[in-house]
Amino acid sequence: MESVIEVREVSKSYGKVKALDAVTLSASRGEMLGLIGPDGSGKTSLFRILTTLLLPDSGRATVEGFDTVSQMTDIRKRVGYMPGSFSLYQDLTVEENLSFFATLFGTTVDEGYDNIKAIYSQIEPFRKRRAGALSGGMKQKLALSCALVHRPTVLFLDEPTTGVDPVSRKELFDMLEPLRSQGVTILVSTPYLDEVRRCDRVAFLSEGLLRGTGKPDEILKEFASVFCPSPLQHEESQAASPDNVIEVSHLVKQFGSFRAVDDISFSVRKGEIFGFLGANGAGKTTAMRILTGLSKPTSGSGTVAGLDINTQSEQIKSRIGYMSQRFSLYGDLTVRENIALFAGIYGMKDKDVKAKTDILLETLRFTEHRDTIVSSLPLGWKQKLAFSVSIFHEPEVVFLDEPTGGVDPATRRQFWQLIYDAAARGITVFVTTHYMDEAEYCDRISIMVDGKISALGSPSQLKRQYGMPDMDSLFTYLARKATRTE
Repeated sequence: MESVIEVREVSKSYGKVKALDAVTLSASRGEMLGLIGPDGSGKTSLFRILTTLLLPDSGRATVEGFDTVSQMTDIRKRVGYMPGSFSLYQDLTVEENLSFFATLFGTTVDEGYDNIKAIYSQIEPFRKRRAGALSGGMKQKLALSCALVHRPTVLFLDEPTTGVDPVSRKELFDMLEPLRSQGVTILVSTPYLDEVRRCDRVAFLSEGLLRGTGKPDEILKEFASVFCPSPLQHEESQAASPDNVIEVSHLVKQFGSFRAVDDISFSVRKGEIFGFLGANGAGKTTAMRILTGLSKPTSGSGTVAGLDINTQSEQIKSRIGYMSQRFSLYGDLTVRENIALFAGIYGMKDKDVKAKTDILLETLRFTEHRDTIVSSLPLGWKQKLAFSVSIFHEPEVVFLDEPTGGVDPATRRQFWQLIYDAAARGITVFVTTHYMDEAEYCDRISIMVDGKISALGSPSQLKRQYGMPDMDSLFTYLARKATRTE
C-alpha cells in the first residue's frame, strides 16, 4: 500500500515536558488511522507537526512525500485540517466562512462544491446564519466543508466531534466513508470508543510515546485499563430525599416565533444526579441558562433552591455551582489562585478557604501542582479542578454543562467518582452529557427533543419502556424523531 503519511523518530519538547518521544508511524492511501490516548499524550502536537504548524525538535515527517519542515507550502495545498479548538469565524455567516476558506486555498465554492455537496447541502438552507448561532452538529459540518472545499488528499481531524450529540457524531463519521473510497487519507483523534472502532487502525499515544499500533479492538483490549475501565457501580443516591430542590412548571423560552424551550415541566430531588439530555439544538442549554439565573423565561414558573426563577435570579446564583461547557477557570492563574478567587466570589471566609484548599488539593492529588498555571494542565485535570471549584462552597445544586467533553474514558471515570461523592454529601447534580455511558450513571434522566421533554425516568425504566438495550439506542431513537433542523 502507498504510504501517504510518514513519521520517523519525531520528538517535540516544551521545556522539561516531552510531548513526543521518537514517535514512528505511517498511514496508507485511503486509510482512516485513529490517533488515541489520554489527555496530554501528544496527539495535538503530532497533528500540528504534520500540518506544518509546528516544527519537530528531531526526526522527520512527510505528507504525500513532502517534508513538513522544508516543503510546507506543498503540504498545505494538499491537506484539510479541523483543529480541536473551533476553527470557524463566529461572526461570519455559513457561506462567508466557506467562501473565505475557498479563497484561502486559491479556489471558489463553485469549483469545490461537488466535493462538499453531500455535507454542505445539509446546512446550505442556513447559509445566511452566523456560524456562532449554529448548533454543535451544524458547526462541525460547516468546519468539515471548509476543510474539504479545496479537494485535499489528506484530512486531519483533531477530535472533530467533541461536544456533539451521538446522532450528529454518527452522521459526521458516515460522511467520511465516501472520502475514503475516493482515496482521501484520514488521520483522526477521538475520545469516543464507537468512533475508534470505525477506524482501520489506531495508534495509541501516552506520555509522548507510541505504545501500540493495530486494529481498534486489539488495541482497546491490550490497553483496557485506559480505554475500557470497569464501570462505576451506582445505586440511586442515598442522600436523595423526597424534597425537591428544582421545580419547573410549563416553562417556555421563545426567540421571535421560535420556541427553544417549549412547555417543559419536571422536578429534581435534593441529592439526586439528574441527567438532562438532548441533541444539539434541542433546548438543553437554553433551559439551563434559565435555571442558573442567566436568562428569564418567556412564560412558566420554577424554583431553584426554593428561589423563584422569574424574580430571584440573582439570589439563585449565590446558592448554586456552575461549570460551563466552555470551561470556567482562569488559565493565567495558578491552581491555588483559582480556588481562592472563586471562594472569594462565593463569600467564603479566609480561614475556611485555607483549610478546605489543602483538603481539596490532597483529594485531587494536586498538592505538588498548587502553584502550577492552570493553562498548562492537561484537559482532564482542568475539568476535575473546575468541578471541584464549582462545589467548593457546598452549593445546594451544581449545574454541569457537558463537563467531560473530550476527556479520555479513565479520566471521565475519575470525574464521575467526584460527582458521586458530591451527591453523597447532599449536593444535587444537574448534568448534561453526550456520553451515553454517563447517562447510565444518573439517578434519573430527561431527554429533550424539539424543545420538549420526550422521556423522563431512571435509565433502567426508560430502557424497559422503549424496549432498548442501552441508552445510546434509546437516545438515537428519540433524537431522530426531531422535526426541526435547528
